Amino acid sequence: MIIILKKGVPRAQINDFVKDVKKLGVGVQLNEGTQTVLGLLGDTSKINPRDFLVNDIVEGAERVSAPYKLASRSFHPEDTVITVGAGQEGVTPCVIGDGTTVAMIAGPCSVENEEQILSAARAVKNAGARILRGGTFKPRTSPYSFQGLGKEGIDLLLKAKKETGLPVCSEIMDLAKLDLYADIDLIQVGARNFQNFDLLKELGHAKKPVLLKRGLSGTINEFLMSAEYIMANGNEDVILCERGIRTFDTYTRNCLDLSAVPFLHKETHLPVLIDPSHACGIRWMVPELAKAAVAIGADGLEVEVHCNPEKALSDGSQQLTPPQFEELMATLSKIAAVDDRTM
Repeated sequence: MIIILKKGVPRAQINDFVKDVKKLGVGVQLNEGTQTVLGLLGDTSKINPRDFLVNDIVEGAERVSAPYKLASRSFHPEDTVITVGAGQEGVTPCVIGDGTTVAMIAGPCSVENEEQILSAARAVKNAGARILRGGTFKPRTSPYSFQGLGKEGIDLLLKAKKETGLPVCSEIMDLAKLDLYADIDLIQVGARNFQNFDLLKELGHAKKPVLLKRGLSGTINEFLMSAEYIMANGNEDVILCERGIRTFDTYTRNCLDLSAVPFLHKETHLPVLIDPSHACGIRWMVPELAKAAVAIGADGLEVEVHCNPEKALSDGSQQLTPPQFEELMATLSKIAAVDDRTM
């Protein structure tokens, strides 16, 4: 349920009203923007929205039909803007969801060795990337494939962060390893873990942004309910990432659902990113999907870049070379400029 307050209500009156609402046995989330909206959390089945209309400061009250409450735009009409990497000396923070920039996350699929990650970090920074990505614990279909360097990979990623000043993003697989991510700026939850509810709940207590990817066969409703798990446990800094879903066809690795971008923007206040690399799994297609993503209004992209993809230990076929990434950034800048945005 939401309660919409009239404009210009003094803070003291709002606070008193919130106290009265909490006496009904529900939690209250206060969202302030062009208009103040109160989101009621918990069992509201016995509460009649019309009862609030007798209060002079209330403009309207209604039930929210969507099962995801905190992620719903009804609860939070204004766009959520998330800053990654704030408050660190030598690190340039990246703002995502402000409507004026397209945030670029780029880097290799996996951290393989020191030379590889440092070279990639320098290359993507020079081309304009705002966040460095690198897999350290890798979920692989085959148990015989490269599984990542683990803690060593995190240490190397943080070394690249120190040299370049880029905030870093890496995927978490195991709740027991959460402590290792203390200095990772953006924790990624991959497609295979998007319904790992114990992990999501624990990330709700983390005091840093979470990049949540849609599952291989996940519906939009399931996707947003997974975001709700994180938010319901206290972390509102959730970034949604569409990375392609499984369909009946196999000519690409996955099928990129671009229609998810405008729908999610209408349905939720959270930033929406696109991962064109996993969506197709084919290097030459990545720039085409990336261009479409920016044109349709995505708040950012996550693109895989490797200095020598032919020798990559994982997903080499979908990783761009630094020159290809630099060319892509130049093209995306022109597309973003149409909507008065910058890369």
